[in-house]
Amino acid sequence: MKKGIELKQHFHTCMPLFIALGDEIRLTIIEALTDEALLNVREITERTSLSRPAVSHHLKILKTAGLIDVHREGTCNYYYLSIEDSTRKLMQLGHLLESVLSMDA
Repeated sequence: MKKGIELKQHFHTCMPLFIALGDEIRLTIIEALTDEALLNVREITERTSLSRPAVSHHLKILKTAGLIDVHREGTCNYYYLSIEDSTRKLMQLGHLLESVLSMDA
């Protein structure tokens, strides 16, 4: 039963990641940040069909999920991928799922 509680906690921990990755626009932003190390809102807006406020909204979701971070230069914010922590959380969830499934076999 302890594994079930731990699994539920890990799913809740990863929920913001699933939400952030479950949107095509946000995946497009991640792809753009994969191509370019740093992009500002204007540059991301040019790569999508969205308005600046809509891009900012998606960036906030990605930042909250820990998938991106921001570097400030003067008055300009540059966004970049920061997936180390997110990857670790997803790997922990995967290992726990494997553990639970191997117990059932």
